Formats: sequence, C-alpha cells, structure tokens
Amino acid sequence: MTILAGFSAARHGVAPLALACQIAGNTGEPVIAAAIVERRNPPMTDPVENEYLDYVTTKAEQSLRAVVDTLPPGPEISVVVHRSTSIPSGISELAQTHDAQVVTVGSSSSGLLGRITLGSVTDRLVHTAAVPVAIAPRGYGPVGGSVRRVTAAFGGLADVHGLVDGAARLARQWRAELRVASFSARDVVAFSGSIESGAEDLVIDQWWQRTRDRIAEQLDEARVDNPGAEVVIGVGRDWRRAVEDVPWAPGDLLLVGSGAAGLPARVFLGSAGSRIVRHSPVPVMIMPSR
Repeated sequence: MTILAGFSAARHGVAPLALACQIAGNTGEPVIAAAIVERRNPPMTDPVENEYLDYVTTKAEQSLRAVVDTLPPGPEISVVVHRSTSIPSGISELAQTHDAQVVTVGSSSSGLLGRITLGSVTDRLVHTAAVPVAIAPRGYGPVGGSVRRVTAAFGGLADVHGLVDGAARLARQWRAELRVASFSARDVVAFSGSIESGAEDLVIDQWWQRTRDRIAEQLDEARVDNPGAEVVIGVGRDWRRAVEDVPWAPGDLLLVGSGAAGLPARVFLGSAGSRIVRHSPVPVMIMPSR
C-alpha cells in the first residue's frame, strides 16, 4: 500500500507531499508524488498534440523531482506522471493502481494562508473518491515526524457511518492519540430567547450533556484500546469561532465523516462538514462512508 500525493501538471506546491510524508511517518508506507496531465477523451492521434503532451509530461516530472529534493530525509518517495481525462479521474485511477491508503491534496491558491479552500478539482475529488482524502491547509510545509493526534468531528448525519469507531481504529493503527470534538455554531442568545448569560449557559450545558452521552455510547468499545480518548466541545456564534474554540497543536489531524447523502464506500462532504473543513487550522482527512 502507498500514500498518494496528488498534483496537477501546473501546480507543484509542497503541501500535498509534506502531508503525505507526515502520514507515512505513522504508516511506514512509501509515498508517490503524482502529477496528472489532462488529455482529450478519446485520445487523438495528432502528432502535434502528442508532442505537446510529451513536453508537459517531462516538465511535470522535472518539477515534481525538484519538490521532492526540497524535503528533509523521510519516507521513500517515487514520482509518477499520469495522463487522464481529468485530474480527479487521474488521481482516482492511480489510487486504485497503487493501492493507496490515503490520497493527499493541497488547498486552493485562492484561499487564506493556513486554512483550507476547496478548488474545483479538490471539490470533485472529495465527492468521488473511494479512499480517504487528506487536505493540507494552504502554505502547509514540511513538519517532520508523524500525526500525533487524531480528532474526530462528531455531529450531524455523518455519525451514521461510524466515524468515532473508525477514528478509534485509525488512532490505534497510527499509534496516535484519539480525541472527539463536537462543534456548534449558534447564536445562543437568539436560540434561548434571552439576553441573560445564565440562560445561554443553560442552553449550552444541556446540548453538551446530550452530545457527551451520544459520544460516550460510541466510545464504549473504542475505549478498550483508547482509554485516554478525550472529548472536547467548540462553541461559537459562527463556524470559525466554533472551530477555533477547540485547542489545536502541530501534529493534529482532523477527521470528518462522509455525509449521509453520499454513495456507499465513497467520500461525500456534507454541508456542516464543509464549513468545519473551511475553518480548520490543521490538515483534514475526509473518510468514505462504510
């Protein structure tokens, strides 16, 4: 099995590869740096176009090798340039060919530094992939080491796919700490119909107790091998404040479950999940539904 870092032929920032190497620090698997060169469908027997594709393929391979050379010593990294009808299709084809455990991609260059923005290619990939897709924040660089803590984002319809149990198994496999976080973006004043701080606290406490009970049910079996699993809550008047209300540290990875509307064994990012991803200050991995 491998960790696949996906690139387009035109973009070769270090972020996807840096995240792939970090995950490989947990799994011990080799990393493939893969660039996708888009071709027509069906392929054309045009000598001029074939010459152009050969040129783009050569330049993409050179650029990828230059990125690999900037990384500190770490896992084994190979370079692959693949031609396909689209970047998401090409990455999916390589993931299947090389038995990838995880696909890593970067954030859109139009997003905020240190945050995740899904471009058109990444957005399509996180709605079609059959393996977990990990997204690095914009500007994510080599951090060394491995993923030290896995945080499962609990809440919403994605829970029906067993994210907590999947996170517990992943934390065991990766020898990482396990944490479960629940986020609530709500104007508690408007929700409670009162401006009194005591009423706000009561609303939050009642919701938090119900959430803790639901998490505890799913952690019962997971705690056998994860006795130190932590449960935290992030509350804010918008999703940014809710995500920032939870403490984050280098080596963290946020797990988001596939939405209930997605196809079985496919990634599908629901509306709540997309808001959490957009404000995450750490890499996010989206898990396919089981």
